[in-house]
Amino acid sequence: MEKLTEKEKMLTGELYFPSNKVLQQDRAKAKAACQQFNLASEAERKPAMKTLQSIFADSPNSWIEPTFHCDYGYNIRVGRNFYANHNVVILDAAAVTFGDDVMLAPGVLISTASHPLDAKRRNKGLETARPITIGNSVWIGMGAKILDGVTIGDNAVIAAGAVVNKDVAENTVVAGVPAVAIRQIDNTTLDEGCAK
Repeated sequence: MEKLTEKEKMLTGELYFPSNKVLQQDRAKAKAACQQFNLASEAERKPAMKTLQSIFADSPNSWIEPTFHCDYGYNIRVGRNFYANHNVVILDAAAVTFGDDVMLAPGVLISTASHPLDAKRRNKGLETARPITIGNSVWIGMGAKILDGVTIGDNAVIAAGAVVNKDVAENTVVAGVPAVAIRQIDNTTLDEGCAK
């Protein structure tokens, strides 16, 4: 049986060394695309957006405001009508999959990466990554943080400042640190919103 590369270990959720040369090169490519995008003038925004989208696994009809940062880009899959406001960070050592019509408010942080609880392994520089899946028509509020391994169901709303460390059911509003369900969404009535 062949030994897995560090990249293969990363993509399969095993402990891996992010300091690996191939992974460093992959991150450098993504960071260069992000930098080009972030420094583009308003007149250069559309071509810069195409450069940024070219590092993603899939990104039909999306719009991202600067500044934007990611680790690799190739693990990000964006559905139709995706919108990310200013200062969004996606640490995509594992797959980050967005459904259609997802909106991210300013300052959202999405991180698939984690580190071992065992200090000896952690001090060696090892980490792990678990995928994050975000369903259709999800709104993630300003400054919210989505942690590794989380799945967020369709039509959910993540309130501003929430730290989501567990799965969120569809049609649910979560808030707090750690995030907990505070209400179900009833689409038959208008509401005042809570994810600003």
